[in-house]
Formats: sequence, structure tokens, C-alpha cells
Amino acid sequence: MYSADIQLRVRYAETDQMGYVYHGNYAAYFEVARTEAFRQLGIRYRDLETQGVGMPVGELRTRFRRPARYDDLLTIRVMLKELAEGSRVNFEYEIRNEAGDLLTEGSTLMVFVSTSNGRPVPIPASVRQQLAPYFSEAEALGPLGAGRATPGDAPAPAAFGK
Repeated sequence: MYSADIQLRVRYAETDQMGYVYHGNYAAYFEVARTEAFRQLGIRYRDLETQGVGMPVGELRTRFRRPARYDDLLTIRVMLKELAEGSRVNFEYEIRNEAGDLLTEGSTLMVFVSTSNGRPVPIPASVRQQLAPYFSEAEALGPLGAGRATPGDAPAPAAFGK
């Protein structure tokens, strides 16, 4: 399993009239955490895009337990409990405040796609290589074995096609 903790302080503009973080901002918090966790591994979205690979969100799930508020220092834990399979990778998140209280849980299912046609592509070898040390050999190979994933492994939702 891979995990990383990213800290983020709630800005006033991110709160609603009740002083809670507006629910729509959590997707952005997940994105910041996911991007920074990949950056810590040496994986930059910019480099993937240069290689013709994008990572749109296929699914987003958020469960609110307690509100985050203005000026809270949040710790967002990003977890990959399984290595990407075929074209998909599932990120899980936990958001805690400074007291360690669990505020929010969530997940995003990301799909690796070709930026030229929006169709699914296998997880790039460079990404698999950076993540592999955090998983057992069997998990790193995946169900199809090394290098055997095909774009048809995980059909992209229709919205991803061009």
C-alpha cells in the first residue's frame, strides 16, 4: 500500500455562510493531495500529459463526518491500497483536523486515457515503476501480468471519448 500525507490550510474563501468548508471544495482538496502525492513519488501530471496521457476522474465519492472550518490545518491522507489495474487506479482519502478527528472520507477512480482520442490506455510503465515498491510482487504484476494490459481492460465512460 502507498500512502502520503498532505497538509492544507482552509482559506476563508473556501467556506460557506455557516463557516464550514463548502462541500464542492473537497474534490479540489482530493486533487491537490493526489497531485502532491504523485509529485513526491517523482510522477508529474505535466510529464504524463507530455507523453499523451491524461487522468480524468471516472468516479468521485465523498462522505462527510464533521465539518472543516476556516483556518483549520487539514491533513489529507492519500492511499493507494491496490496498484492500478489496466487503465484504472482508485485513490482513497481521509481528511483530519489538527486534533486528529476524522472529518471526511472519499475516493476517486481515475482512468488513464490517451489525450489524443480519450480512450483508455494501460497505466504508463513509468507510473507502475514508481508505485511497484509499495506493493508485493504479485500486486505489482497485476491480474494480467507485466505488460499485458490493453486499452480495453477498463472501458472509459462515454464522457471521456472525443
